[in-house]
Amino acid sequence: MRSGSRIVQLNRRTHSIIDETAIVKKFGVSPHSIPDYLSLVGDSADGYSGLPGWGAKSSAAVLAKFLHLERIPKDCREWRVNATNASALADTLCREWDRAVLFRRLATLRTDIAVFNDVEELRWKGPTNAFDKFAAGLDAARIEERAATPRSKRAQSDRSGAES
Repeated sequence: MRSGSRIVQLNRRTHSIIDETAIVKKFGVSPHSIPDYLSLVGDSADGYSGLPGWGAKSSAAVLAKFLHLERIPKDCREWRVNATNASALADTLCREWDRAVLFRRLATLRTDIAVFNDVEELRWKGPTNAFDKFAAGLDAARIEERAATPRSKRAQSDRSGAES
Protein backbone atom coordinates (compact mmCIF):
# COMPACT_ATOMS: atom_id res chain seq x y z
CA MET A 1 0.00 0.00 0.00
CA ARG A 2 1.31 3.40 -0.91
CA SER A 3 0.18 6.86 0.09
CA GLY A 4 -0.94 9.87 -1.87
CA SER A 5 -1.73 9.65 -5.57
CA ARG A 6 0.18 6.40 -6.07
CA ILE A 7 -1.95 3.29 -6.63
CA VAL A 8 -3.44 1.79 -3.48
CA GLN A 9 -6.18 -0.35 -5.05
CA LEU A 10 -7.02 -1.64 -8.51
CA ASN A 11 -10.68 -2.52 -9.02
CA ARG A 12 -10.53 -5.38 -11.53
CA ARG A 13 -14.29 -5.26 -12.14
CA THR A 14 -14.44 -1.59 -13.14
CA HIS A 15 -10.80 -1.31 -14.25
CA SER A 16 -10.42 1.77 -12.10
CA ILE A 17 -7.54 2.83 -9.92
CA ILE A 18 -8.42 4.12 -6.46
CA ASP A 19 -5.86 6.32 -4.72
CA GLU A 20 -5.68 7.37 -1.07
CA THR A 21 -8.05 10.31 -1.51
CA ALA A 22 -10.68 8.08 -3.15
CA ILE A 23 -10.33 5.47 -0.37
CA VAL A 24 -10.96 8.12 2.29
CA LYS A 25 -13.91 9.48 0.31
CA LYS A 26 -15.45 6.03 -0.20
CA PHE A 27 -14.84 4.46 3.23
CA GLY A 28 -14.20 7.43 5.55
CA VAL A 29 -10.84 6.02 6.70
CA SER A 30 -7.27 6.03 5.42
CA PRO A 31 -5.96 3.01 3.46
CA HIS A 32 -3.94 1.95 6.51
CA SER A 33 -7.20 1.47 8.44
CA ILE A 34 -9.02 -0.60 5.80
CA PRO A 35 -8.23 -4.02 7.39
CA ASP A 36 -9.48 -2.69 10.76
CA TYR A 37 -12.57 -1.23 9.04
CA LEU A 38 -13.35 -4.54 7.32
CA SER A 39 -12.87 -6.40 10.60
CA LEU A 40 -15.65 -4.30 12.13
CA VAL A 41 -18.14 -4.09 9.24
CA GLY A 42 -17.34 -7.47 7.70
CA ASP A 43 -16.69 -8.49 4.12
CA SER A 44 -19.26 -10.82 2.59
CA ALA A 45 -17.04 -11.40 -0.46
CA ASP A 46 -14.41 -12.94 1.81
CA GLY A 47 -16.92 -14.66 4.07
CA TYR A 48 -16.63 -12.96 7.43
CA SER A 49 -19.42 -11.12 9.14
CA GLY A 50 -17.75 -8.35 11.11
CA LEU A 51 -19.05 -7.39 14.54
CA PRO A 52 -22.74 -7.00 15.39
CA GLY A 53 -23.87 -3.37 15.38
CA TRP A 54 -20.72 -2.02 13.75
CA GLY A 55 -21.84 -0.40 10.52
CA ALA A 56 -19.96 1.62 7.95
CA LYS A 57 -20.64 5.03 9.55
CA SER A 58 -19.75 4.10 13.12
CA SER A 59 -16.66 2.18 12.03
CA ALA A 60 -15.49 5.08 9.88
CA ALA A 61 -16.06 7.63 12.64
CA VAL A 62 -14.16 5.62 15.24
CA LEU A 63 -11.30 4.53 12.97
CA ALA A 64 -10.88 7.98 11.41
CA LYS A 65 -9.86 9.09 14.89
CA PHE A 66 -8.09 5.99 16.27
CA LEU A 67 -6.81 4.34 13.03
CA HIS A 68 -6.47 0.80 14.45
CA LEU A 69 -8.39 -1.52 16.77
CA GLU A 70 -5.75 -1.44 19.49
CA ARG A 71 -6.01 2.34 19.77
CA ILE A 72 -9.77 2.37 20.36
CA PRO A 73 -10.37 3.01 24.08
CA LYS A 74 -12.51 0.44 25.89
CA ASP A 75 -14.52 3.28 27.45
CA CYS A 76 -16.65 4.87 24.73
CA ARG A 77 -16.75 8.15 26.66
CA GLU A 78 -13.16 8.64 25.55
CA TRP A 79 -14.07 8.27 21.88
CA ARG A 80 -15.67 11.70 21.41
CA VAL A 81 -16.92 10.79 17.92
CA ASN A 82 -20.34 10.73 16.32
CA ALA A 83 -21.20 7.03 16.67
CA THR A 84 -24.74 5.79 17.30
CA ASN A 85 -25.04 3.69 20.47
CA ALA A 86 -21.33 3.96 21.27
CA SER A 87 -21.76 2.11 24.57
CA ALA A 88 -23.12 -0.99 22.83
CA LEU A 89 -20.38 -0.78 20.19
CA ALA A 90 -17.68 -0.63 22.89
CA ASP A 91 -19.23 -3.60 24.70
CA THR A 92 -19.36 -5.59 21.45
CA LEU A 93 -15.76 -4.75 20.60
CA CYS A 94 -14.58 -5.88 24.05
CA ARG A 95 -16.68 -9.05 23.96
CA GLU A 96 -15.78 -9.90 20.33
CA TRP A 97 -12.16 -8.73 20.44
CA ASP A 98 -10.63 -12.03 19.29
CA ARG A 99 -13.02 -12.20 16.32
CA ALA A 100 -12.23 -8.61 15.33
CA VAL A 101 -8.49 -9.35 15.35
CA LEU A 102 -9.07 -12.55 13.35
CA PHE A 103 -11.21 -10.70 10.79
CA ARG A 104 -8.52 -8.03 10.46
CA ARG A 105 -5.93 -10.71 9.87
CA LEU A 106 -8.15 -12.21 7.15
CA ALA A 107 -8.55 -8.76 5.56
CA THR A 108 -4.81 -8.10 5.46
CA LEU A 109 -2.87 -8.96 2.33
CA ARG A 110 0.05 -11.16 3.34
CA THR A 111 3.39 -10.39 1.72
CA ASP A 112 5.58 -12.52 3.99
CA ILE A 113 4.62 -15.89 2.49
CA ALA A 114 6.29 -17.23 -0.63
CA VAL A 115 3.50 -18.42 -2.92
CA PHE A 116 5.53 -19.22 -6.04
CA ASN A 117 8.96 -18.44 -7.46
CA ASP A 118 7.96 -17.94 -11.07
CA VAL A 119 4.60 -17.15 -12.66
CA GLU A 120 5.04 -20.22 -14.89
CA GLU A 121 4.45 -22.38 -11.81
CA LEU A 122 0.81 -21.25 -11.97
CA ARG A 123 0.26 -22.56 -15.51
CA TRP A 124 -2.15 -25.55 -15.69
CA LYS A 125 -0.25 -28.63 -16.81
CA GLY A 126 -3.02 -31.16 -16.38
CA PRO A 127 -3.83 -33.35 -13.39
CA THR A 128 -1.02 -34.58 -11.13
CA ASN A 129 -0.37 -38.24 -10.32
CA ALA A 130 -2.38 -37.83 -7.10
CA PHE A 131 -5.52 -37.03 -9.10
CA ASP A 132 -6.37 -40.68 -9.96
CA LYS A 133 -6.57 -41.61 -6.30
CA PHE A 134 -8.61 -38.49 -5.53
CA ALA A 135 -11.07 -39.21 -8.36
CA ALA A 136 -11.39 -42.85 -7.29
CA GLY A 137 -12.21 -41.69 -3.76
CA LEU A 138 -15.05 -39.66 -5.21
CA ASP A 139 -16.17 -42.64 -7.28
CA ALA A 140 -16.10 -40.39 -10.31
CA ALA A 141 -15.00 -42.46 -13.26
CA ARG A 142 -15.25 -39.69 -15.86
CA ILE A 143 -13.48 -36.97 -13.87
CA GLU A 144 -10.01 -38.11 -14.93
CA GLU A 145 -11.10 -38.19 -18.59
CA ARG A 146 -12.67 -34.72 -18.31
CA ALA A 147 -9.62 -33.29 -16.54
CA ALA A 148 -7.34 -34.53 -19.30
CA THR A 149 -9.57 -33.13 -22.09
CA PRO A 150 -9.23 -29.38 -22.74
CA ARG A 151 -12.38 -27.37 -22.13
CA SER A 152 -12.64 -26.29 -25.79
CA LYS A 153 -12.77 -29.95 -26.94
CA ARG A 154 -15.37 -30.80 -24.27
CA ALA A 155 -17.52 -27.90 -25.48
CA GLN A 156 -17.27 -29.11 -29.10
CA SER A 157 -18.18 -32.63 -28.00
CA ASP A 158 -21.12 -31.35 -25.96
CA ARG A 159 -22.38 -29.31 -28.94
CA SER A 160 -22.10 -32.21 -31.39
CA GLY A 161 -23.89 -34.51 -28.91
CA ALA A 162 -26.72 -32.00 -28.57
CA GLU A 163 -27.15 -31.81 -32.36
CA SER A 164 -27.73 -35.54 -32.79
